[in-house]
Amino acid sequence: MAVRASNLTKRYPRFTLDDITFDIPQGYITGLIGPNGAGKSTIIKLLLNMVHRDSGDLEILGKDAVADEEAIKQQLGVVFDSNVLYPQWRVKDAEYAIGRLYDNWNHTLFEEYADRFNLDRTKRIKQLSRGMQIKLHLALALSHDAKLLILDEPTSGLDVIARDELMNIFRDYVSDGEHTVLFSTHITSDLEHTADFIVYVTHGQLFYTGPKDEFEDSFTLVQGGPADLGPQVRREAVGLDLHSTGFYAMLRIQDAHAMKIMDDPSLIVEKPSIEDILRFTNLKRPPVTTGSGTSDIPGISGVAGGSSVSNISTASASVSEGNSQGGLR
Repeated sequence: MAVRASNLTKRYPRFTLDDITFDIPQGYITGLIGPNGAGKSTIIKLLLNMVHRDSGDLEILGKDAVADEEAIKQQLGVVFDSNVLYPQWRVKDAEYAIGRLYDNWNHTLFEEYADRFNLDRTKRIKQLSRGMQIKLHLALALSHDAKLLILDEPTSGLDVIARDELMNIFRDYVSDGEHTVLFSTHITSDLEHTADFIVYVTHGQLFYTGPKDEFEDSFTLVQGGPADLGPQVRREAVGLDLHSTGFYAMLRIQDAHAMKIMDDPSLIVEKPSIEDILRFTNLKRPPVTTGSGTSDIPGISGVAGGSSVSNISTASASVSEGNSQGGLR
């Protein structure tokens, strides 16, 4: 495993990353996803030892993240979502300064990436657009044979062509089975086209960790008219979106089969996208009126079973219900 995180906890005055456990398999691309404020950046900071964890264990590339920090960071390539380089530096100055930090720095490789990204070596960093600054950081991260790339929103500010190019670079980078990519993103199309595994956090808790395909196959999206929303669908829905002409409900696939949803001709059933899953699992959660009074909708007990890299955190997998004037967004 490239990363083994066990029971990671980080407490802030108004936020807690709570008892997170996940693995990042070596030789694959893993997407770190979740809504704003979910804990993605906190996880990245913990991986980079930029903040101290309150509890838990963390191994990176088989080494202790704290005790072996210097050796680990020789093997890491890191890209943040904003510029961290001195703005007055020229592109060539940035390469000189960063290259001195790594034992395996490859000037020829940096030049290849700089040409590929159309980076003008004489331009100052402050003169570069946001997209070009990200490309510079990528060129720096990729030029010392890092075994693990950690990227925080690397496609932010890039146009669709540049994003596709970056995803191709990621795929090439992990193709030998020795290199690993972990990147956070809110652009779910990047995940759908590229990621092999997913770590999904919401409200500081782990919702899912495991294969991307298994995550996508764990839910089904049901559409129906107002009269089609029965109490069982309302009770079992992971997320429920009500509107004037009917509803959308997201169900666990096993619940949908148990209720014979697929056989109901009055309902439209389709496979949700990752974006759909994120939205429905983060809708607001008001109480629901039942025959005996008012109670919260019960949380789901899991999304999918699986291997050691496919564990479900049940605490955060709560059912939610919201209202809108339209359908899927």
